[in-house]
Amino acid sequence: MTPWEMLAVFAAGVSAGAVNTVVGSGSLITFPVLLATGMPPVTAAVSNTLGLIPGSVSGAVGYRAELAGQGRRILRMSAGALLGGLTGAALLLALPAAAFERIVPALVGLALVLIVFQPRIAGSVRRRRERTGAAAHPDGGPLLLTGLTLASVYGGYFSAAQGIVYMSLMGMLLDETLQRLNAVRNVLVAVVNTAAALFFLFSADFDRTAVALIAAGSALGGSAGARVGRRLSPTVLRALIVAVGTVAVVQLLRP
Repeated sequence: MTPWEMLAVFAAGVSAGAVNTVVGSGSLITFPVLLATGMPPVTAAVSNTLGLIPGSVSGAVGYRAELAGQGRRILRMSAGALLGGLTGAALLLALPAAAFERIVPALVGLALVLIVFQPRIAGSVRRRRERTGAAAHPDGGPLLLTGLTLASVYGGYFSAAQGIVYMSLMGMLLDETLQRLNAVRNVLVAVVNTAAALFFLFSADFDRTAVALIAAGSALGGSAGARVGRRLSPTVLRALIVAVGTVAVVQLLRP
């Protein structure tokens, strides 16, 4: 990497760490930047997953107050996240690179749709719950655990927008405040990234420089995101993610 490319990767790591902590989808920032340096897609995906671990951890620590009283729930969900993350990481390496290049634009496109319509979906579910008077299961039940595990398979394969999927599922099946759900989301993302990283360390190629730069940047960004997250406009963050994700899709679709 040139010095300017290294600076861009570090800055992307800071931004991704902050965005991941607040709303998720930070990979839509780091992944296209890694591709822009000339890195192959699979190597970029692996390096991105490894580099974002410190940001996930610092973000979860920043939300520790909202995690109080959710220990049992988190342990149960983390088991599914661990299994899903390992499965997704294995699929990333088992599928040929050409398949990855065809699948990722569709995955990023789906992530962008979820980001755009997530507020409307959440509002619809909330209104339906109010009309029926139905109470959410304390831990979401088997349905939520299954959904989170499947979302974690996607997260281990390609982490962009996995947090949005988590929030959508938990928002439908848990009766909790947004901030407490966001705290759980940060823990689950950290579990998936760590599980996938352990798998990649022994079985995949990655760029050590990129990993170090993203790790340092995401740790700073994750901590900052946890401190100021409640003050940031979700509309602005969502617009930023959609813009960056659109650039990523365009770049991935280039011949």
